[in-house]
Amino acid sequence: MRARSALFDVYGSYLRARGGSATIAALVRLLEPLGFEAPAIRTAVSRMVRQDWLRPVRLQDGPGYALTRRAERRLDEAAGRIYRTRPSTWDGRWHVLVLEELPNRGARDRLDSSLRLVGYGPLGPTTWVAPRPSPELPDILAAEEVAARVFHGTHDGDDAGLAARAWDLDALGADYAAFVTTWLPVVSTVDGTRPPEAFAASQNLLHAWRKFLFRDPGLPPAVLPPAWPGTEAAAFFDEHTARLAPAAGAFLSDCLSRGTRTRSSA
Repeated sequence: MRARSALFDVYGSYLRARGGSATIAALVRLLEPLGFEAPAIRTAVSRMVRQDWLRPVRLQDGPGYALTRRAERRLDEAAGRIYRTRPSTWDGRWHVLVLEELPNRGARDRLDSSLRLVGYGPLGPTTWVAPRPSPELPDILAAEEVAARVFHGTHDGDDAGLAARAWDLDALGADYAAFVTTWLPVVSTVDGTRPPEAFAASQNLLHAWRKFLFRDPGLPPAVLPPAWPGTEAAAFFDEHTARLAPAAGAFLSDCLSRGTRTRSSA
């Protein structure tokens, strides 16, 4: 895990619901159980400011950093796909993206990565589909100066076959099964009695789970293979995230309030 990814996870899973800001000192305390030192965190924060993910703010305990609107959109969109045991909102139509022309190699690679992250799968070099539109799509296209046509449409054919063409569901299903096998013995040994350990375990689990965002757009059950391993994996992730949440939340509260207590007692 890189410091930048850890910061995204912390802001998305905890700080977003608590105002979306924290002092740099609190961020250093939060990421210490994950093995990060202050210089790496400061460097990652500076990079995220330059990339318009964080913005400097003045907080009660001193200088801090808050999410930008761009970051809030990204985290809100990602949250709907991270917690996948929520009911599907698919209405039977696909969101179709057709590029007007193929960009150069560099832009094409960046576009490929960005589109996959927000839930689009390729049907060809210039055609992408998603089960629902992403609010980030206009910004992604504008960043690469790419023109495209977008529209909703039903597929005149087998939707499951279309999904299997746009996403490698066989490999994805195997990796979902491996996720449970790998992480069950890891998180089962953490009982929540030590808040920093619970926080670290919860964040490491989230980081591993979040990697699926690049590969799974949150497809509806109607287009997935039977006995889809992703369903069990999502239930596993939700169960252990909820189990560790009280202790992890206690650690977060301690890290955020430590500066306030110090100032109050001074």
